[in-house]
Amino acid sequence: MAIIRTTEEVHPAVPNSSGTVTVPIFCWREFFCGWGAAFVNITVTYPIYKMIFRQMLHGVKLTQAFGQLRGEGTTFLYRGLFPPLAQKTISLSLMFGVYDSTRRPLVEYCHVNRYIAKAVAGIAAGTVEAMLMPFERVQTLLADANYHQKYRNTHHAFKIIILENGLKELYRGFVPILWRNGPSNAMFFVLREEASSRLPKRVSIVSQGTQEFLAGACIGAFISTVFYPLNVLKVTMQCRVGGPYVNMWTAMQQVYISRDRKLRNVYKGVSMNASRAFLSWGIMNTAYEQLKKVVY
Repeated sequence: MAIIRTTEEVHPAVPNSSGTVTVPIFCWREFFCGWGAAFVNITVTYPIYKMIFRQMLHGVKLTQAFGQLRGEGTTFLYRGLFPPLAQKTISLSLMFGVYDSTRRPLVEYCHVNRYIAKAVAGIAAGTVEAMLMPFERVQTLLADANYHQKYRNTHHAFKIIILENGLKELYRGFVPILWRNGPSNAMFFVLREEASSRLPKRVSIVSQGTQEFLAGACIGAFISTVFYPLNVLKVTMQCRVGGPYVNMWTAMQQVYISRDRKLRNVYKGVSMNASRAFLSWGIMNTAYEQLKKVVY
C-alpha cells in the first residue's frame, strides 16, 4: 500500500455489545510510535540543530556556525541533548496520540468534515505540545555559548532559572510556539494523509521505505520553511534571561532592525533548517511507519 497509512486502516477493531465493530478512542500505539520516531530522529540530527541555532541567534553564515562548534570541541557538541530528547519524544508522542484521539471522534461520532477534523485535531495536538516548552527553553540556553559557564547541564539550568527568576521564566517565548505548533501540525497531518491517498502503491520494502522517507522529508522541509520566522522569534526571545518580557510584535521589530532591516537576513539559516527538516522528518516518518508495523 502507499507509504503512509491513515489511522483508520491500522487500528484494531473491537466488537461492542450490540455486535457492531468500533475503534477505541484512545490508542496507546500511536503515542508509542510517535515517541520512538522522535528518539531515533533527535539522536541523529542534534549536531545539525546546533549549527542552525547559531545561525538563528547570531545571523551568521553556515561556515561561521560550523567554525564556532568546531572551536568549542566535541565536549560541547552534544551539550543540551537531554532537553530536546525529553521534549521531542514526549512531544511527538502527544502529537500523534492526541491528534488521533481527537480526529476520530470528530469524524466518527460528530460527523465533522474530515479536513476540518484534521485541522482541529492538529491544532489541539500542537497546543498540548506547547505545554512542554520549558524543555525547549532550557535547550535554547544550553545551546547558546553565552551561557556555557552559567549553566552546567539541564538539571542545573532548571534549578538556577527557577531560583533566580521563577517558573514564569521557563515560559518566555510561549506565544510564538503556540502560533507555530498548532497551524504547522494541522498542515502536516493534512498533507501527510493526502500523500497517503495519492501516492502510488509500492511492493518492495526498499521502494516503500524510500517513499516513506521522501514523503515525510518533503512535507517537513516545506512546513519548516513556512514557519521559520516564528522559530527565529522564539530563539531571540528565549535567549534572554530575566528582565522585561516583550510581546511577539515587539520582538519581531527588534529582530528586523537588528538584521539591518532586511527580510532576507531574518531568513538566515533557512536553507540549513530546511535541509535538517528534510532529513529529520524523513527519518521520523520512516521510523514511525516501521514502528507501526511492529506494534499493530
